[in-house]
Amino acid sequence: MVIDLRKCTGCNACTIACIAENHLPAGVVYRPVMEEELGTYPNVSMRSTPRPCMQCETAPCVPVCPVHATWIRPDGIVDMDYDQCIGCRYCMTACPYHARTFDFGYNYTTGTPEPNQPYERVPNFEYGKRWEQRRGRSPTGNVRKCHFCSHKLDAGMLPSCVTSCIGYATYFGDANDPDSLVAELISRGNKIRLKEEMGTRPRVYYLI
Repeated sequence: MVIDLRKCTGCNACTIACIAENHLPAGVVYRPVMEEELGTYPNVSMRSTPRPCMQCETAPCVPVCPVHATWIRPDGIVDMDYDQCIGCRYCMTACPYHARTFDFGYNYTTGTPEPNQPYERVPNFEYGKRWEQRRGRSPTGNVRKCHFCSHKLDAGMLPSCVTSCIGYATYFGDANDPDSLVAELISRGNKIRLKEEMGTRPRVYYLI
């Protein structure tokens, strides 16, 4: 994934598209947009940085899982098995990007006159399986994370964050294909990767 920070407007359309696509409950966000102030007054500006899971080649979250509930797929996506996950949250501690979120089972309508509406119990289909949104059942009580909409990738489609970007700031493709757009973009000199010095080898590149 390549994200052009010069084009990102901070509209959060990718965040909302991700929540809608994956039926994420309250408190679970896979793709937050971080706001950063640059410069010194009066010469200041804002920079918006979407932060999905980095899908690291050397993912620190994988070896710390005591039940092997997370692993790296052949295509590079860091995968999870909610039924295997015991919710210990070791992976959350290990991730230097804070890209994992615990699902406490919160609802958007909690505390309202009519809580737990039917639309909040709609199942999601992450990792190619059907998951029911019910207390006491996975993924409630599990750690959750961005997976580049792997269920859409497996069907030949793009992640929802890519197709919803109004500024055309997010690109997705095969970096190993020299003819692909993402390979061309990351071959330029204006790219960075977050916390690259930690040796995680993230698969998300930023253009600055």
